[in-house]
Order: sequence, then C-alpha cells, then structure tokens
Amino acid sequence: MQDYDIVIGLEVHAELKTKSKVFCSCKNQFGSLPNTNCCPVCVGLPGALPILNKKAVELVIKAGLTIDSEINDLAVFERKNYFYPDLAKAYQISQLVRPICIGGHIDLKESRVRINRIHLEEDAGKLVHSTQAIGTLIDYNRGGVPLMELVTEPDISSADEAVEFLTKLRQRYIFADVAECKMEQGGMRCDVNISVKPKGSNVLGERTEMKNLNSFKSVHRAITYEANRQIEILKNGGKITQETRKWDDNHGKSISMRKKETSQDYRYFPDPDLLAVEISREEVETIRKSLPMMPEQLKERYIKDYGLSEYEADIITKDRDIVKYYNKAITLYKNPKIVANWLLTDILSKIKDEQDSQIKISPEDLAKILTLLGQAKISRTVAKDIFAKVWEEGADVDELAKTMGGSVDNESLKNIIKNIVENNQKAVDDYHTSDTPEKVFRWFVGQVMKETKGKANAQTAEKIIKELLK
Repeated sequence: MQDYDIVIGLEVHAELKTKSKVFCSCKNQFGSLPNTNCCPVCVGLPGALPILNKKAVELVIKAGLTIDSEINDLAVFERKNYFYPDLAKAYQISQLVRPICIGGHIDLKESRVRINRIHLEEDAGKLVHSTQAIGTLIDYNRGGVPLMELVTEPDISSADEAVEFLTKLRQRYIFADVAECKMEQGGMRCDVNISVKPKGSNVLGERTEMKNLNSFKSVHRAITYEANRQIEILKNGGKITQETRKWDDNHGKSISMRKKETSQDYRYFPDPDLLAVEISREEVETIRKSLPMMPEQLKERYIKDYGLSEYEADIITKDRDIVKYYNKAITLYKNPKIVANWLLTDILSKIKDEQDSQIKISPEDLAKILTLLGQAKISRTVAKDIFAKVWEEGADVDELAKTMGGSVDNESLKNIIKNIVENNQKAVDDYHTSDTPEKVFRWFVGQVMKETKGKANAQTAEKIIKELLK
C-alpha cells in the first residue's frame, strides 16, 4: 500500500432509543416474535398515513450536538424509491435535501473527520433465510424503527482510523443516551465507501461500497481486503468498477452484488404525507443543555480535578456505566484516586476474568469497604476478602467487617513484631549487612501479616518494624 493513498468515507446507521417506531405507535423492541410489532403503517398498507415521532427528531438533534453539527431550522422528509422484499412500501421515508443535522466533526489522534450530515429515516424489515424447502421469510418488526444515518466526508485514510472513528462515535451516542448501539443486534451498522489513488494525487479513484458491516473487526478486515484488491487491479492495468459489494466475513473477502446506485437512481421526491419539520433555536438550546459530558471532557476533568493518570482516565471514560459507577462512588468516598485504583485493579479485572459486564458490588458497598480501610478498622487483606465475598455472595459489608475485621491495636501489634524480631536474629543481621535489605524487610512484613492473619494495618506494621530494626 506504500505507493497508494486509501480514501474512506463511512455511512453509519444507528437505531434510536425510542419506545415506538418513527412513523407509527408500534413498539420499537428487539427480540419480539416475528411480525408481532407491526401495523398498517409500517407494513405499507394502502391508505395508511405516517405520523412523525417527535422523540426521534429530538434524539437526532442530540446526536448532532455531540459532534458540533449545525441543526437545520427546517427538515424535510423524502421518499427514497427502490424495490427490495423487506421494504414493504417499495420506498423508504428518508431525508436528502434538508436533513436534521449538517456538518460537524470528530477529532482522532492524528486527524479530523468531517461530518457531512445526519438524517432520520425508517429502517427496513429483515430477511430470514431458512432451509431450501422453506426459502426466505420476512420479519417486518424492524420495519419503521427510527434510524439515524451519519455520513462522513472522505477524510479517513486507514482501517485503524475507521475503527477509531466508529469507537468515538459509538461512545458519543451511548453517553448521550440516543442509541444503545448493540452491533450484535444490528443496532449500529456501517457502510464503507473506499477508493485508492496514487500517493499524493489530488484525483480520487473510483469507489466501491460494502454494506451493513456490524462489527469493528469486520470493518477493519473489509477495508484492508478491499484496499488491497483495488491496488492489485490498478497495478495490473485494470480499472475499478463503481459497485456495491458484500463483505463475506467467514471467507474474508468481498463479493460483487450490483452496480452502485446514485441518488438519481432512487428518484427522491418530498413525501406528500409528511409536513416539513420546523426546529426552533429554543428547542435546540434546551436539548443542548440536557447533554451530559462527553468522554473527552470527562477524561480532562478526571486528570485535572481528580489527579488521575491519563491511562486511568482513559479506561474509565470508555464505558458510560463505568463512568456512572465511578461518579457515584466518589460522592460516597471522597478520594477519587483510591476509588479509581480499586475500580481498575479489582472491579475491571473481575469483569474481565468472568467475561461478565455486570458489576456485582454497589458503589455504596465499595465506599463502605474503603472507609473501613481508610480508618484502619480493617487491613487491606481483610478489605480484599470482604470485597470478594460481597462480589461472589452478595454478603453484607457491615456483618463481614464484624466477623472478619477488627484490626490489631497498636500495642498488641508492637508486641507481636517485637517477638518476631527477637526470634529471628539472623534475619535482623541480614537486614543490616545484606545488599538487598528491602527484601529482608518485606519478609518481616510477611511474617507479621501471617501472625495476625492479615488483620494488621500494613502502614503501621511497616513503621514499627523499621523502628525495631534500627
């Protein structure tokens, strides 16, 4: 690829988080029995008229504000005409000339990706390919689900940048609570437009499009494969055909489906059943004020105000649920750095080991454990044991602290350490003469913890040991 530049534009579809569909009152619900969330409007029966879901418009505005889009004061719906079995009306209500959102951008590590627009449309149904005897069936439950489509400018130059962009976009949608973006359910999917050109050339090459990629891994593999395929054709003197291609993830290759359509092929015209939507500046500002902090803002705040490292802040702000947990925990235990340490080392490692995204200890219980530990009422070892029991059994922190806790008082601890020192003269000599006194010192700490069954306060024990070893 070193002799060629890759030029990538993305079309990202995300199903909006509404209770009902975009033009009717049917449930917007994944996983229902086939064809149970349908009505005359979303299956396209003659005479059925659409009614616009106001919430869907508000969520698209909200999504646009997360990427600094301009919001159109007048949005128009058009009919996009094409025939496909899962499109009941043989046209899709969409937007072309006056979408809800115009422009915007997302900054990556080394570049900025400009956004062309975000528009609102209805999703199509779903084809279910069964056995050869039965054939292909259609589930219209998804038909009419509110779908927003974001279109980028061709500013992406590698598979890595495409995945970075999609990751940041997905974070924004989830943090703003406009879409769940569950890619395994089709809640977020991506079309990739890709072309290649000689390095440094200002003339864009012919592009191809790959439809409905539903994982970041597939996007990365598809871009890498298609770029290499186009480069090989050009190196051998061939020409790229503008076409729509299907990505076969199982075989790791793209397959030609049809000649690429243009907007003229869809014969767009204003939908006569839907009025233009007027969007006031007051409505936009109200929605803007409802926006939560985005990941980049949170990361900056955590570093500046809470003293977290860039790594710690980056990990926490990757997930909205983790952010909510952390923010709640630090209101209960006023040491953001310690909470972050337990969150990253204990909680997230548990989630990773168990392959379960559910946090099985409440912020309240974590705060109780950290408070007991901070007040030296339990040792770190006991704190870890209590944490484990709460996580695994849902046990009560206060009850566990009574039975497992109770740190050794300072006078008793001093006597225990004095006894250990007096009975280990060789270790004392080694501490004073060895090239690695710290290793010997840690041995003494280990003996104290063993003798007290982990109930000694580690900091106090270390201080006493140092005094007695002088």
